[in-house]
Amino acid sequence: MAYRTRLKYTDSMKSFIWDRYQQGDSIWSIARSFDRSSSSIHGQIAPTGGIRPPQRKRRPQALSLEEREEISRGIVADLSIRAIASQLGRSPSTVSREITRNGGYQYYRAAQAENNAWDRAQRPKLCKLVLNRRLSRKVESKLQIKWSPQQIAGWLKRVNPGDERNQVSHETIYRSLFIQARGALKKELQECLRSKRSIRRGKTSSLKGIGLGAMPNAISIRERPASVEDRAVPGHWEGDLIEGSNKTFIATLVERHSRYVMLAKLEDKRSETVVSALIKQAHKLPDELYKSLTWDRGSEMTNHQRFTLETNIKVYFCDPQSPWQRGSNENTNRLLRQYLPKGTDLSVHSQTELNRIAR
Repeated sequence: MAYRTRLKYTDSMKSFIWDRYQQGDSIWSIARSFDRSSSSIHGQIAPTGGIRPPQRKRRPQALSLEEREEISRGIVADLSIRAIASQLGRSPSTVSREITRNGGYQYYRAAQAENNAWDRAQRPKLCKLVLNRRLSRKVESKLQIKWSPQQIAGWLKRVNPGDERNQVSHETIYRSLFIQARGALKKELQECLRSKRSIRRGKTSSLKGIGLGAMPNAISIRERPASVEDRAVPGHWEGDLIEGSNKTFIATLVERHSRYVMLAKLEDKRSETVVSALIKQAHKLPDELYKSLTWDRGSEMTNHQRFTLETNIKVYFCDPQSPWQRGSNENTNRLLRQYLPKGTDLSVHSQTELNRIAR
């Protein structure tokens, strides 16, 4: 059996991986670019929780590798510190400290000195939640009762107006959860997030539509009137399905202007079932409050023409792999996971219970 040699990822390869990941590409598709398994790419992304590490940099005044090589050549030529410093245009004290901290005249090596300099430069600023443990405990207590980082950040801003020391952004909370090297929040608290992810994913990442996208007689979202886009007029909805265990599903609908939510219980995700449930929901509202519906290109809406025929509501379809085109619905689905967790049987919820959750 032939074995592939272990791939050592260079800085440029790592940059390519992060570029693709931030653009929303899946780990699996990135791995195919390198002819490697997804676990190989996951190993590059997971240590920092899916958050791209900041580019390493040092002060412009620091010695460069070329200057260190010049120092090494000067030592081999038995030049004095002043002579070496004169060639570099540096002060003798700078050259003296460089040689002393890297083994002295006998053991100085330019490459090793360069590596040592990078190691000494790694002095990350302590996270705000590490410096302020009282604030950290407040964040932990709210996470434990299922508050989102956005809710926590907003609450802190409201109860501590003008006191930035006792406020923290939602991004800092996310980074403290996903980058465990910060030592600010316990890893177990990731389970309190609605998504329950162990690494951060890009805003545009989605597995929907990979290799798909065909929809008979679909009207593209690009043909949707401009009045829908600015949310000024009510009556335009976005919809999708959320899935539970044992192939159970619920249809979710959110109105773009008011963010009003409706949920529909489903027996399965066959197009006939989904469309019938959507028609029933549409008949609960006056015509002026339900003018259009925007959906992704899932097979459950193959029979969309029947929905339009029986309700006189136009259906617009997003571009493949473009969940942000239904941003209100995507965000609503994340909020709903607090009440309808992933991996649970959604069929246990009655329509009455779903109506309560929607309210």
